[in-house]
Amino acid sequence: METIILVDSKDKEIGTGEKLEVHQKGLLHRAFSVNIINRKGEFLLQQRAKIKYHSGGLWTNACCSHPHAGETLETAIHRRLKEEMGFDTDLKELFTMIYKASFSNGLTEHEFLHVYIGQWNGKVIPNPEEADDYRWIGIDELKKEIEADPDSFTPWFRLFFPRLSDMLG
Repeated sequence: METIILVDSKDKEIGTGEKLEVHQKGLLHRAFSVNIINRKGEFLLQQRAKIKYHSGGLWTNACCSHPHAGETLETAIHRRLKEEMGFDTDLKELFTMIYKASFSNGLTEHEFLHVYIGQWNGKVIPNPEEADDYRWIGIDELKKEIEADPDSFTPWFRLFFPRLSDMLG
């Protein structure tokens, strides 16, 4: 059973909850999204594994997850990047946001989301339990894909990508 951190609207920890139950009840919890670019300015996308509990098969940023109860964000972002994509790199927090998205299976993501960025030019080894595929894509091309087919991307990615792409210039 995975326990995650419940927070208030200022990201102050107010308790913990079992991951599935938190998503069934739509409780606000701490989460993070790691974004990776390469030296060419291309963006790393992963296609979420179809076996995931929600949003399976959709394209999203390199890594997204929740810190465990008692785990710092700093530890969690590096742990999950290694677990999901098979590498680790320096990461910098860019911004935070709160969003809520409901899914057809009755689950709700209600997250205080910390958005990170890093650079990687080496090998990517996706964990098949996390990602079915991955690809590198230019930011302008990615903007066009999201505009043309938004439903092939995760809700959180569609929400924070415009702000992220503005920051990246």
